[in-house]
Amino acid sequence: MAYEQKSILYKLKPISDRLPAIKRPEGHVHFRTKIMWVILMLVLYFIMTNIYLYGLDQSNILDIFGPYRTILAGSQGSLMHLGIGPIVTASIIMQLFVGAKIIKLDLTDDQDKSVYQSTQKLLVIVMIIIESVPQVFGYLTPSPSLVSGLDGVVGSTGLISGGTLAAFIIVLQLCIGSYLVFLMDEVISKWGIGSGISLFIAAGVAEAIFTGTLNWNSVNGGDLSLSNPPAGTIPKTFYYIFNMSSAQMASGGYESILLQPPNPMIALIGTIIIFLFVAYIESSRIELPLAHGAARGARGRYPIKLLYASNIPVILMSALLANFSIVSLLLYTNPTLEGIPLIGHNDWIGMYPDGTTTAEGGLAWYLSTPNGLSGWLLPILDPAQYGSYAYGHTPLQVIAKVIIFFGAMVFGSILFAKFWIMTTNMGPESVARQIESSGMQIPGFRRDPRVLKRVLERYIPVVTVLSGAIVGALAAGADLIGTVGNASGTGVLLAVGILIHFYEAMGREQMMEMHPMLRGFFGGE
Repeated sequence: MAYEQKSILYKLKPISDRLPAIKRPEGHVHFRTKIMWVILMLVLYFIMTNIYLYGLDQSNILDIFGPYRTILAGSQGSLMHLGIGPIVTASIIMQLFVGAKIIKLDLTDDQDKSVYQSTQKLLVIVMIIIESVPQVFGYLTPSPSLVSGLDGVVGSTGLISGGTLAAFIIVLQLCIGSYLVFLMDEVISKWGIGSGISLFIAAGVAEAIFTGTLNWNSVNGGDLSLSNPPAGTIPKTFYYIFNMSSAQMASGGYESILLQPPNPMIALIGTIIIFLFVAYIESSRIELPLAHGAARGARGRYPIKLLYASNIPVILMSALLANFSIVSLLLYTNPTLEGIPLIGHNDWIGMYPDGTTTAEGGLAWYLSTPNGLSGWLLPILDPAQYGSYAYGHTPLQVIAKVIIFFGAMVFGSILFAKFWIMTTNMGPESVARQIESSGMQIPGFRRDPRVLKRVLERYIPVVTVLSGAIVGALAAGADLIGTVGNASGTGVLLAVGILIHFYEAMGREQMMEMHPMLRGFFGGE
């Protein structure tokens, strides 16, 4: 039931409706056409990751998204520098505000849901500007040649300097690239299969794992040596085996292969284990029996997966931690923001030495993603030798970091799982209406959405909490083990879940292609 008093966001709808958007198809889109759009958008995504920003000094980039690069599906210094960050951040803000009833919208009402989506589109543009401007005017330096060239053009006017104009040119490119990503996501969701955001994440993670496993180039460039081995796990392992003596292998070679970065063998093994475990747990589900009220003998099942909220809660939680890391970095290093009382340049929020984007102290360090076993286990076992991996923190502080990071991922994922189920019509009431409208009912119960709702309330709320907790724990555990290619455990978890869901979505699309009567049940056109 819609709220009696309309939300103030209705006043923004005329503005957001004029923004460039992808029109929904008027009829059914054939399976082959959907696959074509998915492939085309993925190709365009990889092209954009290799189109570098015009006028950017590529030798002087401070990547504040570094630890979260694969999760945000971005590429440093390219049109995809911001990745999906603005889109996910806008989604987080809207979900939190609607969930906390700060914004009064009933997402079961079609008009309110339309306002929600149009406002989120407008918020995406706002977040693109908010995320791009501080980076360009602090961490992405225009090339001297562009600055000097613009000085010669506009310098005589005295209205604006060449450096400022060059920065605005880079900001404009970031805005265009980020909004193109948003439109590409709409193309896939409306004309393709699944979610564009999810597929871009999976594509970026797959690329990182491939290069991290098979990269034969040296770690620091130049000729290969025992101190400068190949960067990939497999080439690095074979290089050590064929170029180290037995004594060298026993005195440190095995340790370098198994534990020490980059891309140790334990990270490759952990990646494979995570892949297999997530593939197994994705198949766990409760199936409610259904029967058609009019067609006798027509039966089916409604699956309630153990990971009911999918991997979306982890995407949102990881994006939240990434944004906290970025804000703490800006507060500590930005010349303007570091002067803010209490929070500016405050070691308790986050401490960042000059020239780095990785927190080495403060709350930002406790919430940052561990760098595999070398980032926490080795400093605990041998702080004298490996203390530098934990930036000099004591073993007790490292243990506290592991507990805080793990707890934040689990409880944050539970919170976002509940918000996600509520905002995507996956709650008991919405699912009951969907089943009832398809003509199905639970055998032994009368055909009534209220009865269906009571039955579903026994399962969906509990499974939602379990789903968020499990997916958060899996992501945090994967981050603690480490992965190849700096894909992050969260990234691998997301990629596996995304590929499985995409495969299932393809199966549903093919089923609807063969049996058009099923389109109504699955929400097809």
